[in-house]
Amino acid sequence: MGYETKAAAVVTAADAPAHAGVTANAELRGEIDALRLELKQDLDGLSRRLVSAPPAMAPGAGGRSTAFGDAYLRKGLDAGFESKRLSVGTGSEGGLAVPLEIDQRIETVLKQISPIRALADVVKIGSANYRKLVASGGFASGWVAETAARAETTTPTFAEVTAPMGELYANPAATQAMLDDAQFDVEAWLAREVAVEFARAEGVAFVSGTGTSQPKGFLTYPVATSGDASRPFGTLQYVPSGAAGAFAASNPQDRLIDLVHSLRAPYRQGAVWVMNSNSISTVRKFKDSTGDFIWKPGLAEGQSSTLLGYPVVEVDAMPDIGANSLSIGFGQFRSAYVIADRGETGVLRDPYSNKPFVHFYATRRVGGALVNSEALKLMRFSAT
Repeated sequence: MGYETKAAAVVTAADAPAHAGVTANAELRGEIDALRLELKQDLDGLSRRLVSAPPAMAPGAGGRSTAFGDAYLRKGLDAGFESKRLSVGTGSEGGLAVPLEIDQRIETVLKQISPIRALADVVKIGSANYRKLVASGGFASGWVAETAARAETTTPTFAEVTAPMGELYANPAATQAMLDDAQFDVEAWLAREVAVEFARAEGVAFVSGTGTSQPKGFLTYPVATSGDASRPFGTLQYVPSGAAGAFAASNPQDRLIDLVHSLRAPYRQGAVWVMNSNSISTVRKFKDSTGDFIWKPGLAEGQSSTLLGYPVVEVDAMPDIGANSLSIGFGQFRSAYVIADRGETGVLRDPYSNKPFVHFYATRRVGGALVNSEALKLMRFSAT
C-alpha cells in the first residue's frame, strides 16, 4: 500500500463515528505508528545510498570526464572509481595502453618530425625476432634452337636481414598540484610530449643508429664506389663530390646528376633526395649551363620542392657537409629501409616513485635496418 493510500485510510479512520469506541481508536493509533515506522526506514535507506555513492553518481558530479579527473588523475586507482583501461594492454600493474585516438595522433606527428618513417617501409610485428628475406642477382635466360640442349641458368641468391630492435621511452611528469588545480587534458598532453620525444630519437636512429639496443641507421652500413653488379650485399654505393669536405669547384651540379644515374631506373621511380637544411642551402644555389637554378620550389602549398626533377625531403639528422661526410642520399626508401614496430605505445601512470610528481612513463619498441642496398645511393664529400 502506497503512502497516499495509507494516509487516506488514516483520515477515514479519524472521521469514523465516535460510537465505534475504544476499538476504533486503537486501530487508528496502530495505523499511524506503522506508517511512521515505514517512512523512517525508507528515509534511512535512502540516506545510506547517497552517502555511499561513487563520485560519478554523487550530487553535483560533472559527468564521466569530471569523475575521471577527480577519481583517477588526482587520487589514483584507490579513489573508489571504476577505472577502465583506455585500450587493450596490460593492466595488472596499473599499466594503461594508449587508446587508439592518442596513438593515431602520435603517428601523425612522427611523420612530420621524423620524415624517414614516412618514406620507409613500416611493418607491424608480433615479436622481436623480425627477419626479412631479400633476393638478389635475379634470373638469367638465353636463346636456344628448337632441339638444342637447355643448360641450367643462374638463380637469385637469398640473404636474411634482421632489423635490430630497441625500446624507446619518454617519461614526462606533472606535479600533483597541477593535476589538483588545473583542468588537465591528459590525452593532448601525452600525445604532444610523447610524440615529440619519440620523433626526435627515431629521426636520429633511422639515420645513424648503431644497431645496439636501437635501430641500425642506413649511414652506418659499409660503403664503396663499386656498382650493383660487383658490390657485396649490404654495402651502399657512394659517389664522391670531387673535393674533400665540399663540392667540386667547377660544375658541382654534375656530381648530383651522377648520383641520380648511379641508381638503376626501376628504383628511380618514387626516389627522393634526403639532406639537412645546411646542405639544402648549398644545393639551392647551383645553376645549370643556361643559368637556371636546378632547384625548383614547390608551386602549391604542401608540394615538395624538386632537385633535378625529384622531391627533396629535409632530414635534420643527416650530417652537415664535411670531410668524408655522407651528407646527401638519393633513393627509393620504401625498398631500401624497413622500420619494424613491435606493438602499440604503452603508458604507465606512476604517482609513487618521485613525489610530488606524477610520471606518465611511455614505451615503444622499434627496429630498423637497411634491406636493399641497391635502392639507395649516397654522396660522400671527398675527392675520390
